[in-house]
This record gives sequence, structure tokens and C-alpha cells, in this order.
Amino acid sequence: MSNTLPPLPYDYDALEPYISKQIMTLHHQKHHQTYVNALNAAEAAYAKASTPKERIALQAALKFNGGGHINHSLFWKNLAPSAAVNKGNGGVLKEGPLKKAIEEAFGSLDNLKKEFNAATLGIQGSGWGWLGYNTQTKRLEIATTANQDPLLTLVPIIGVDIWEHAFYLQYLNVKADYLTAIWNVINFEEAEARLVEASGASKL
Repeated sequence: MSNTLPPLPYDYDALEPYISKQIMTLHHQKHHQTYVNALNAAEAAYAKASTPKERIALQAALKFNGGGHINHSLFWKNLAPSAAVNKGNGGVLKEGPLKKAIEEAFGSLDNLKKEFNAATLGIQGSGWGWLGYNTQTKRLEIATTANQDPLLTLVPIIGVDIWEHAFYLQYLNVKADYLTAIWNVINFEEAEARLVEASGASKL
């Protein structure tokens, strides 16, 4: 089956003023669609490849565009209209297993934000910042990946795109302002659902 662009679970302007309609439209319709198109082309070429050399040559395209498709599909669900501005649920961390896990690992949500933003700002070039769940230690951890590499060492709970196309039209080269703003539209309910599924915890 061909990969397809998933619809956004909200309108393109629903995350304003934190992420502009222009950014969301371009990011979803152009950038994510490009990853989908390129992934489909690479998969079709791989299916027709007749030699190991041809298949090896296609692996980089499969990894890059497949990762772009996976990461962005997760990213859109990771966001929600701001509770403070647009009466959504973005930015609100309620009592429950996610809040408990964050406090156990980082002390508080504010500490998580500081550590997450610092680690994500440290990415050289393009990549992703992640809050992930370690199934071995049963704890949340912060991680980063380069380019469009998906998070494989942890179960992704929250992912933030730090490619320039995710913020430059609004925040220019000030990544720190983008990372501060995005917490206002993080969908903690979606993040908690992922944590519950990964950990087997009971949702309160």
C-alpha cells in the first residue's frame, strides 16, 4: 500500500499564535507530503530492484523519507490548540501517570522543559528532540536524533521537530523562542496515552 499524508487533527491556524498558519500549512502540505512522495518512490524502486547493490543504494532514501513520514505523523498528534488561547487542551498537564512519571524523572514539568530545550538546542543542524520511555528502567528520558532518524532506543512520548522549516518563518534563527513557545501547544493527553500503552500503567 502507498503511504499517504495523514490529515491534521485541527485547522492550520489552530496553533496560533505559537505556530503560525503559514508554517503549519507549508510544513504539512509541502514538507511532509514530500517525504511521503519520496518514500513511495523509494519503496516502488526497491520492489523493482533486481540486485543487492540496487537495494543497498535505496536504503538511505528509505531511511530518511520513512523517518520523516513516521516522525511527522507523530508530531501532528503531539500538538493541540492552546488551552489558554484557543480553548483546546494544548499545554495542560493534568494529574495522572504522565505527570507522575515526569515528576519522578525530572522533579517538575518546568525542569523537564528546561532539560528538554537545552538538549534539543544542542543538536548540530537539523533533527528532533524527544521525551521517551525506557522500557528497561521504566523511566522517562530525554533524547535527540539527527536529521529524520526516528527514535528507536526509547518509546517516543513527545517529539519536537527542530528543522528550520518547523519554525524559521516565525522565529527566524531563534530556536530557543520556538522551543519555549511550543510547550503551549503540546498535547499532553496524547503523550499520556502513549505512556500508558508503553508502560502498561493504569490511566487515572
